Amino acid sequence: MSVSAARDFGVQSFCFRETKDNATLAKQIRQIGVASTEICGVHADFSKPEEFGKIVQIHKDAGVKIVSLGVQTFKGEPGERKWFECAKIAGAKYISAHFTIDTYTTAIPATVKLCEEFGIKIAIHCHGGYMFGGSQDVLNHLLKLGGPTIGLNIDTAWCMQAGGKPIEWAKKFAGRIYGLHYKDFVFDRAGKWEDVIVGTGNLDLPAFVKEIENGGFDGFAVIEYEANPENPVPALTECVKQMRAIA
Repeated sequence: MSVSAARDFGVQSFCFRETKDNATLAKQIRQIGVASTEICGVHADFSKPEEFGKIVQIHKDAGVKIVSLGVQTFKGEPGERKWFECAKIAGAKYISAHFTIDTYTTAIPATVKLCEEFGIKIAIHCHGGYMFGGSQDVLNHLLKLGGPTIGLNIDTAWCMQAGGKPIEWAKKFAGRIYGLHYKDFVFDRAGKWEDVIVGTGNLDLPAFVKEIENGGFDGFAVIEYEANPENPVPALTECVKQMRAIA
């Protein structure tokens, strides 16, 4: 029985940032019960596509598919072409991205050209209210500038930190959502956030997944839990169970 793209999830490799060896990383990814990853710069040097194939093969041999790269900060620099070359080597169709306030006007057109050349889409990661690209207004502007090759990666926890509501974003950005980071926060009275098992904090996980499915989402999805980097397997295993328990 096939599952929707919203439920066909993997894990962000940043969760395992204390694990530097890719063979060990791939083993841990399988251990938590998933078979795909968005690989980040902790585990690969995307400026060296000539070496990236070896990393891809390590994961392939372990039964792990690389579905996305990132999160990468795009500034319109020539070296960013190599990131697309790495994505192509992996067979990944997406790169998660940040843009910066001082370079986005030139970076977005340059990035669009690379997207069109390589057949790869960019998913802007909404990294909280303290970072450019975290607010709904800014995202609207960037998506308008980028056109169909540039969409959104909804990180559910950072969306909430920025004052957004993931379910409302799922409705508003339907059709332009290319990636999902399933992550959950609780907040103290000072507004400080804490990672928790997805679906056990402020995120209404079943309602969010239902709305994403209603919007026809067909991008990539990963869970992300940033606490306990020295031993993230137990918490990530619980995250997987929470996701699989959604009716």
